[in-house]
Amino acid sequence: DRPEIQEEIYRKDDRFLTLLKDVYVESRDPPVRVKDGGGEHLPCKQEEKRLTKLGHLGDLDVKKVPKGKISIVEALTLLNNHKLHPQTWTAEKIAVEYSLELKEVNSLLEFFIPFTVQEFPKETRKAI
Repeated sequence: DRPEIQEEIYRKDDRFLTLLKDVYVESRDPPVRVKDGGGEHLPCKQEEKRLTKLGHLGDLDVKKVPKGKISIVEALTLLNNHKLHPQTWTAEKIAVEYSLELKEVNSLLEFFIPFTVQEFPKETRKAI
């Protein structure tokens, strides 16, 4: 709005113009780097799933699990089957039946043992 300010803005300074002629600027884009974002935007490989082997607890469990994994109900079922019939439900059969690795099944059978709940008759409770 004020003419003196507008005049100052548009006034050419010959000294700066001569200095500006000596300035050379070279500009380059930085090299493109791949962000280490873990491939968030890349299409991921579809995980292969299998239907779970549901027994009488089927309503409490998931219906599909990735291959190489088992659900809680399946884990309890296979541990109990192995405990009741170890000759039938061997580690090899369990690995094939549930699409698991034999090494993992052996570890599962070694470190996870289902417990048995025993209920004592009422007359022997006092003795305990």
